[in-house]
Amino acid sequence: MRGTRSLVVLKLALLTLSSAEANRPRGVSPEFAKYYKDPTTFTCISNPSVHLPASLVNDDYCDCPDGSDEPGTSACSYLSPLSPITPPDIPNNDNINTTIALPGFYCKNKGHLPAYVPFTNVNDGVCDYDTCCDGSDEWAGVGGTKCEDKCKEIGKEWRKNDEARQKALGNAGKRRKDLVAEAGRLRKEVEDRIQSLTTQIEGSEIKVRNLEDELRDVERREKGKIVRGSGQRKTSRINILAGLARQRIDELRDTLIRVRQERNSSKDRVKELEAILSTFKEEYNPNFNDEGVKRAVRSWEEYAARDKPSDGDAAHDRDLDAITQPDKENGLDWDEWEDSEESLDVDVLYKFEEYLPVPLRTWLDQKLRDLRIWAIENGMLADRPSDSGESRAVSDARNRLESAQKELKDNTDSINTHREDLAKDYGPDDVFRALKGQCVSTDSGEYTYEICFLDKTTQKPKKGGGDTGMGNFVRLETIFVDEDLPPDGKGLGSGQRIAMRHENGQHCWNGPNRSTTVVLACAEKEEIWRIVEEEKCVYRMEVGTPAVCEIGGGRREKGRDEL
Repeated sequence: MRGTRSLVVLKLALLTLSSAEANRPRGVSPEFAKYYKDPTTFTCISNPSVHLPASLVNDDYCDCPDGSDEPGTSACSYLSPLSPITPPDIPNNDNINTTIALPGFYCKNKGHLPAYVPFTNVNDGVCDYDTCCDGSDEWAGVGGTKCEDKCKEIGKEWRKNDEARQKALGNAGKRRKDLVAEAGRLRKEVEDRIQSLTTQIEGSEIKVRNLEDELRDVERREKGKIVRGSGQRKTSRINILAGLARQRIDELRDTLIRVRQERNSSKDRVKELEAILSTFKEEYNPNFNDEGVKRAVRSWEEYAARDKPSDGDAAHDRDLDAITQPDKENGLDWDEWEDSEESLDVDVLYKFEEYLPVPLRTWLDQKLRDLRIWAIENGMLADRPSDSGESRAVSDARNRLESAQKELKDNTDSINTHREDLAKDYGPDDVFRALKGQCVSTDSGEYTYEICFLDKTTQKPKKGGGDTGMGNFVRLETIFVDEDLPPDGKGLGSGQRIAMRHENGQHCWNGPNRSTTVVLACAEKEEIWRIVEEEKCVYRMEVGTPAVCEIGGGRREKGRDEL
């Protein structure tokens, strides 16, 4: 009994639905059916103050300012939601809505997906099977056109393709999970490396401080040593000063000679360039309409008209010649100063020690060293360089310190680089970290185009020649696109998309530096779909990758998901 009652209820529901379908005017979708229920009167959807007899609905004449009385004809197709136009016989009134209220002619498309057709396509003599596979948009048979219902076979093919798309979408989702996992692993490596470098830097800082103390101690000990071997050349303070002065003057003389040579070379180049430009001005064709050439000629004329410095002061050059002569020719004999037989400051001490017993001599020698160090550190005695430079002990201590300082600097630079890397934008879930540096290319006409993720875009000629840089990666950003998908689903579709901005590419002739916007959408694998030059040397590249699936990278069109 209960089963019979349920069957009756189901039949009544089907009859009610069938009746609703029958009473709904042609071209009206279930979404707007509520506005057409009254069998006697129709109220314009966007202009409820306008009432019409129900018999005027779909009479092929536009009575409502919003076109809602003609859902099944093209009578109101002149209305546009983007550019509202006042229909005929309707007075201009700011309170009247003249934008179209309906999204289009509704095709039921049983056996496939329902869709809207633009009103301009209704009864235009063309079967729009891509959107209206049941042929209901050509109900009037204009020009003898009769569109048969192909929804069964079109729907079957679409479901087959959709199954493949869903499978590819599933594979893309798995691939993205793998990329996210790889990105996490790479990030963990960077974090571990930072932790390791932090420990190394702490150790290096302690090592550097210890070596600095060691170097100071070694230098202090070495300062107190006064060693004079047999046959050592005596050197007084005036000898040391003379030697340093001679070395400095030699350096300045060599520098002066080199600067004069460079000056003379520059003069010769300027003369040569002036001769080239003068010939260019005399021989160029003024009738050749090249603004760049004309600007160059005007600039040369302005340059040539300016006062020029003289070719040089001969007396000044003679002075320079005299300065660069050897010192002996200028009356300065360094050997005379350096061969002075003046006694060293410590000679008396050495002679005095010769008369002392060895134990006492050793004790006195150590005390004198300590006294000399104290005098040097307190500014009472100059720290004289020895003939052979710093000692081996000081040199070794300095080398150890410099090596430790270099290691500390390298570790500090490395940890700063890793910290900057962690702060970079690698997209949602850090996913692009796993793709960084990976490249994908495609052939298009005479060129091969390549995108290396988070790196650069390149144009490579097939017939030989150098590559052209189309831009270097700058940042990730989000843009909105609204495009139709191709039948194979390899396109951007509609919605927000992640884009990679590439700038400062190779300079364009008579244009800007090349730049490329790489717009990403969901795909099973990395592939370049399309390259267009939107304006001179400004490119747009559409690329598929699983990295953006499920994060706004998927595409939706006409109520269905696409891969």
